[in-house]
Amino acid sequence: MTNREKEILNWIEENPLISQSELATKANITRSSVAVHISNLIKKGKIIGKGYIIQKKKFVSIIGGTNIDISAHSYQFLKDYDSNPGKVSTSFGGVGRNIADNLSRLSQDVELVTVFGDDFNSNEIIKNCKYLGIGVSNSLIIPNSAISTYISILDNNNDMKIAIAAMDLYEHITINFIKSIKEVLEESKVCVLDTNIPEKTIEYIVNNFDIPIFLDCVSTTKAIKVKNIIGKFHTIKPNKIEAEELSGIKITDEISLKECADFFIKKGVKQIFISLGENGVFYSNGKTYGHIEALKKEIINTTGAGDAFMAGVVYSFLENFDIVDSCKNGIACSSIAISSHKTISDNISLENMNSIREENL
Repeated sequence: MTNREKEILNWIEENPLISQSELATKANITRSSVAVHISNLIKKGKIIGKGYIIQKKKFVSIIGGTNIDISAHSYQFLKDYDSNPGKVSTSFGGVGRNIADNLSRLSQDVELVTVFGDDFNSNEIIKNCKYLGIGVSNSLIIPNSAISTYISILDNNNDMKIAIAAMDLYEHITINFIKSIKEVLEESKVCVLDTNIPEKTIEYIVNNFDIPIFLDCVSTTKAIKVKNIIGKFHTIKPNKIEAEELSGIKITDEISLKECADFFIKKGVKQIFISLGENGVFYSNGKTYGHIEALKKEIINTTGAGDAFMAGVVYSFLENFDIVDSCKNGIACSSIAISSHKTISDNISLENMNSIREENL
């Protein structure tokens, strides 16, 4: 920030209802000059939108994917090379956006750094983010582009069999772009990354920002991007296959689970949560480790379960929960997610998360 911007921000902090004319008088500059300074403060994440809402110090920055989710659910056993009767639903998605959505429902302040097109779906997602209180002023909008799209195929047991992610838009999250929003990252309490963004950009972030960085691997293919820098992350949440690919250790039992987790801890990771699907989650911070079974609930949709789990873990870090309760909070959130037809369950809330943790875990 410039000295003038700091001065204006201090006056706004003292009186959030101060007018631009009053600021102009205090600073002995024109009102139009004040408007320019305020615009710059919004771009830098110091002020959230109109009304001079000051960005809180305890916020989460999330850099990652936002897209339209198209989910196809087969009524019967999936047949290859054939038309399968079923139903199709469309919703807002993207790992980064999903985590942001869940965290906002857990009463956390979130700044989402992502890429939008200029199409109808992009505008609708931006409106939805603003409705949820998720900041998007530091995101990119690419002209003449459509929002990224994720298509998943679910079998008759509601488990995902295959998916296609059209995420080329995220090549626009370059190192130079990250440099332009560095103050947002520097002032966030936690930064969450997903691997939709370019490998070099991820490397730049982990090597140039001294904040806890949480990693969502997204997929086995994309997780490979971070194989050589995995120790730079504070917290990671791979599934079993991603953990095996990154560590080179085959997971077959509890002993190999601990061996795999130890691999990451020795690299420098502070805490790891290995998702085992219907078999729960293995967790470790190098001192405390264990395995918590998944809750026995009807599975309606698994698409957003991992994103809900990560939101529960991030929330727990912000609220100083230990690793055991962090895992329990994550499982509670994911259990709510799989019980919903939507990628983001309307039932995600602090009250429901706490209730499930206390009664079932």
